[in-house]
Amino acid sequence: MDISIVPLLAILTSLAAVPLILFSSKKPNLREGWTILAGVVKFGLVLSLLPGAIAGKSVELHLFNLAPDMPFALNADPLGVFFAVIASGLWIFTSFYSIGYMRGAGEKKQTRYFASFAVCLSATIGIAFSANLLTFIVFYEMLTLATYPLVIHKETKKAINAGRKYLSYTLTAGLLLIAAAGLTYYYTGSIDFNPEGIFGNANIPHTAMLVTFILFLGGVGVKAGIMPLHSWLPSAMAAPTPVSALLHAVAVVKSGVFAVIRVTGFVFGTDVMASYGLNDILIVLAGATIILASLLAFAQDNLKRRLAYSTVGHLSYIVLGVALMTPLGMQGGIMHIAAHATMKITLFFCAGAIYVNLHRENISQLNGIAKVMPWTMAAFTIGSMGLAGVPPLNGFVSKWFLAMGSLQGDMILPLIILIISGLLNVGYFFPIIQRAYFRKGEGLEKYGEASPFMVVPLFTTAVLSILFGLFPNLFFHFFDLATSIASSLFSGG
Repeated sequence: MDISIVPLLAILTSLAAVPLILFSSKKPNLREGWTILAGVVKFGLVLSLLPGAIAGKSVELHLFNLAPDMPFALNADPLGVFFAVIASGLWIFTSFYSIGYMRGAGEKKQTRYFASFAVCLSATIGIAFSANLLTFIVFYEMLTLATYPLVIHKETKKAINAGRKYLSYTLTAGLLLIAAAGLTYYYTGSIDFNPEGIFGNANIPHTAMLVTFILFLGGVGVKAGIMPLHSWLPSAMAAPTPVSALLHAVAVVKSGVFAVIRVTGFVFGTDVMASYGLNDILIVLAGATIILASLLAFAQDNLKRRLAYSTVGHLSYIVLGVALMTPLGMQGGIMHIAAHATMKITLFFCAGAIYVNLHRENISQLNGIAKVMPWTMAAFTIGSMGLAGVPPLNGFVSKWFLAMGSLQGDMILPLIILIISGLLNVGYFFPIIQRAYFRKGEGLEKYGEASPFMVVPLFTTAVLSILFGLFPNLFFHFFDLATSIASSLFSGG
């Protein structure tokens, strides 16, 4: 394992931009220039780690010890690099989009917004590159606190209540995570992530293992949106739409499902998960979440809330892939992190463009809008079809491997859940498209497309959803990385 300062630099880049953003509050162009520059530099640093990750190598950096056997350390392994490439890459698109949205919507306190955004991305990359539970918890809680100002950004009563709900859920989850890490150290004497699992060679009573797993599940399940720990997520839609994109595609909930993979694969290990039957708990929770969230999406007239419940369901696709405890299922779950990210960020970008341009938030108000916002609705259609699993979009590829993972484990019920969920996706997405294209709209004559700052990012991410479906290894070798990561977890590293 090589030693490198690059993971630390990738974390610190956007943190270094925070004071520059704050000092440039009266010069919006300069302020947002720092944001874009930090995003590009961060992405470049992460990409420099990609060749090693593709080769199955990791780089580490031991910073200091908080206590004996408890280092604050970084480790950019293939899974961490996979996640970091997605988060840092999409941050660039979100930054450009935010410029168009925040100015177009006339949002106040934009400097605080961009500064908080930068801290969130530092925390996210820290989560990706954490070498152990201690480092992971520090960055996980840092992400919680940095996101709060974004959730309450509008400072309306609805936004403040959403922020309180967000903190009550996530900070409680943080306490459960600390307790779980404490039990892990008590039983194993280690907190270092290991492809064989920290518990891999430990002989622990079933009850103690179950309690530890439930604490971990409570700790990471909130950000992963697993029911019944999900209700903060639709409430957080009171935030500006770029924040919704951050929550759903770039940082927060993706950190949650990334944490599920870390816990199941690198704390418990696949052998322990299967031998103690812990994966069965995940299968039940993930399956129920997928179906219930899809059904709840039907009841939402507010576009962002419908997208939020869709996110809850699709996050559990990833959890289900992990819970299958098969190489193909794990591969499908990991690939769906990337697939869902590109498609869901596209959909939220579209929702924001519609809101800023037409001042419409509800699906019942979207009749005929494709005539005045053709690029936006084309992108929305692509994202919707991808999440429904229509080939050749990248959502089809990840769902295919999830289905193959179910068959590989001789499990029919998860396969049935995936099929039903795909049909439900069609049911709650396609009526939006039908309204936009085939119903007559009123009062749209004076409108056109949104700002290029918004349209270019949303259409670019839609195109990426197509390209990564046709060529899963395009640019970033997502397919090879997911295959390698899944194989390492089932071969003990």
